[in-house]
Amino acid sequence: MKEYQLGAVESRFADLIWAGAPITTGELVRQAEQALGWKRTTTYTVLKRLCERGLFQTRDSVVTALISREEFYAMKSRRFVEESFDGSLPAFLAAFTARKKLSPQEIDQIRRMIDACGEEENS
Repeated sequence: MKEYQLGAVESRFADLIWAGAPITTGELVRQAEQALGWKRTTTYTVLKRLCERGLFQTRDSVVTALISREEFYAMKSRRFVEESFDGSLPAFLAAFTARKKLSPQEIDQIRRMIDACGEEENS
């Protein structure tokens, strides 16, 4: 699967698109000006870059997502675990929980996710 990387400001801009998609370019310009302080030209420049990377497309002045926000952040998370913990999710969780204790609700939610993965493999 294609690797997507965004800087912090590009991520905020992409979040604007995902929140409103499909969104007209005019409305996107207004939102980027309000949320990011951008001029129209900056909005169009960054939008073009994100379209070239395959995240979004613009047709007839309407911007749509080619990949969902959830898909993007799932790929980003997998890449982080691969690069930082040699792909070991248990090592990531151990590092994460060493400084932040999980609440009982978080533990329950993680257990349910693990159980659901086990059920999918047994199907």
